[in-house]
Amino acid sequence: MIALAAKWKRVVEKRGPCERHGIMIDRKRVAEAAERIARYVRHTPVVCGDIGDSPVTLKLELLQHAGSFKPRGAFNRLLLASVPDGGVIAASGGNHGAAVAYAARCLGMTAEIFVPAGTPAAKVARIASYGARVVQGGETYAEALLASRDRQTVTGALEVHAYDHEDVLAGQGTVAREFEHDAPDLTHILVAAGGGGLIGGVAAWYAGSAQVISVEPEGCPSLHDALRAGHPIDAPVGGLASDSLGARQAGALMFPIAAKYVSQAVLVPDDAILAAQRMLWDRFRLIAEPGGATAAAALLSGRFVPPPGARVGVVICGANTDPAKVVGP
Repeated sequence: MIALAAKWKRVVEKRGPCERHGIMIDRKRVAEAAERIARYVRHTPVVCGDIGDSPVTLKLELLQHAGSFKPRGAFNRLLLASVPDGGVIAASGGNHGAAVAYAARCLGMTAEIFVPAGTPAAKVARIASYGARVVQGGETYAEALLASRDRQTVTGALEVHAYDHEDVLAGQGTVAREFEHDAPDLTHILVAAGGGGLIGGVAAWYAGSAQVISVEPEGCPSLHDALRAGHPIDAPVGGLASDSLGARQAGALMFPIAAKYVSQAVLVPDDAILAAQRMLWDRFRLIAEPGGATAAAALLSGRFVPPPGARVGVVICGANTDPAKVVGP
């Protein structure tokens, strides 16, 4: 743990003063990413309604290509890179792998995706449907990442990291750019966090103009624990949403952004996530995976209570699950 903290401190000290505060990803860079990827991604809609006693505006990023927000970062990374003959390689809990596979297919590249052995079958099938080679093994995303990097030394493929890359962060920030355009009066934005690519990009875009609230499962508190410690640290990985939110550590690149612009870190239990999935189906006819429903669970469970006069936005970020698990037989 001490060695990790020292390593992170050295990385930060090598950056310029602005980069130490997370400004390497700013509104200009996100806007450029939005223009770059516009022809490849959907401008996803928003819908208004109520969760509990709170009026909310939902950003329906679960309607994005490949079933989650992830293609935004994948396309931005690939469009800015020189991709070798070995193609691209990525490790994923499922959604990032599907996004990289989809983006690679659209751009005429080959892709190899490493996922943990316990990755839901629906996510493995989606990755394979885009023509990628899928390799399953290990128990966690961290183990899949190590395996992918071993493989990369053989193939020379370009790594597309799930969250800890500036181009990926800027791409994910385009979610917030759209959200602000379509719902400009929001004061609080709830975002599910895992490794932190999405919330890092969202926080970089809003940059304090609205309060960004991180929501994580109690079994996957990587950003919550990092903010409490003052730097990324190892956190538990478990529970219902671990396939999409189960990063062992918050990303080193997004952490300074979160430390500056994420106003609150909320944890929710698995039963609240299940209840949010059912609520999203019953009230909005949306089928969200556990990670996709996690931000809504903070409102439904009362773990986040908006202050009087708040105008709350919630990012519904993923849909890659078996519908029968949400709707029932």
